[in-house]
Amino acid sequence: MTDLPRRHQRARGPAGVRHGRLPRRRGSTAALKLFAAVVVVAFVSVGSVAAYAVWDVARSIKTGVHLQALPGHSAIPQDIPNVAAIPGGVNLLLAGTDSRSDLGGVYSSADEQDASSGAGNNDVTMLLHIAQDHKSMMVVSFPRDLMVPIPDCPDPSGKGVIDGTSYAQFNTALSRGGLNCVVATVSKMTGLDIPFAAVINFNGVSAMSNAVGGVTVCLASPVKDEYTNPPLDLPAGENTVVGDTALSFLRSRHGVGDGSDLGRISNQQVFLSALARKVVSGGVLSNPVQLYALAKAAVNNITPSDTLTNPTTLVQIALALKDTGLQNMVFVQYPAVGDPDNPNRVVPQKSAANALNQALVNDQPVKLTGSTGRAAEDPTATASPAPDAGGEPSPTAPASPATPDAGATPAPTGTAGSQVELPSTITGQTAAQQTCTKGNN
Repeated sequence: MTDLPRRHQRARGPAGVRHGRLPRRRGSTAALKLFAAVVVVAFVSVGSVAAYAVWDVARSIKTGVHLQALPGHSAIPQDIPNVAAIPGGVNLLLAGTDSRSDLGGVYSSADEQDASSGAGNNDVTMLLHIAQDHKSMMVVSFPRDLMVPIPDCPDPSGKGVIDGTSYAQFNTALSRGGLNCVVATVSKMTGLDIPFAAVINFNGVSAMSNAVGGVTVCLASPVKDEYTNPPLDLPAGENTVVGDTALSFLRSRHGVGDGSDLGRISNQQVFLSALARKVVSGGVLSNPVQLYALAKAAVNNITPSDTLTNPTTLVQIALALKDTGLQNMVFVQYPAVGDPDNPNRVVPQKSAANALNQALVNDQPVKLTGSTGRAAEDPTATASPAPDAGGEPSPTAPASPATPDAGATPAPTGTAGSQVELPSTITGQTAAQQTCTKGNN
């Protein structure tokens, strides 16, 4: 899969969104990944932090977006229960916008504003699912170039409905109908109700990586990418990335794996797992000042749903993960194969997607059987399983046609809480796996 210039499609939706060829800075990926990691692990055990710190974070949160229920679904609750005290799971969606509007600085140039302004595209979308018993969690990354149905969405202006479509690029959902439209699209794909969500821009990436003191990542081979800003030139071995270098590492496509966006996802999972290990075992949880520095860097750069505007809710969500354990934190890519109508796009791999969706809906912990992805390797693994027929296409070979309705994988079996094995076409890793990035050089 190649990384074409930014979206040439313009779905029907609010005016004022421009998308053209993106210049080098693609930081929505970085901001979203860092904020996802904060949500997953960094807010744990902060209930005893001083009231001043809570107030300092609360005053930084923007006005919330009200999430509307889909037809036939229950209304989104406005009084969110204490998930730490009351058993219950969490579904939280994070959408990273590529918009440069109102960011200032280097993003105020004409070229940057022409690349993307207005609402922007959701070029990175992640779903955090915490199990009802709080013993497991999954973070699902959705490829930006996925071609999917987008349902009818409420107009962000509050005037009527924006018509859906049976075939559109996934990352246009945000520009079509705002955060509600991204939530509705993912809910339609997975079958989950999603009461928590946020849009994040990429202005605070360096601040967040600085707040955690940098992240040490393993490189199986050198990573060089002249298309990032600053350019990357990292040697093989252990590298601590921080600030702008962390931003470049997270947004790099040309420098990792096979140069594809799917490779970039697995590279980001290398970073995420390393960050999770540092936060859980490296003393961050015992440092309230550092925890709230992360929290403030995040909330300064997000527009949350109105269910997330109370910082206590973030604490309650995080407390559900206090005893989950790194081995039970799983990062996966939503399974995709080449789009038979466009070699530069992908479509859901139906059998594997069905298995993943049912595990989510049935609230079951999962076991990965596939590889760590195109840009990551596990040096402790004995061998990487070969992809099933109809798996991800090679970036240099013709895309394999998808088979949407044939040979569907049987639904995961067992009761809620029993572990199920995901198909080997689903790539990813746990937070406990110390993986290494493969450079594309």
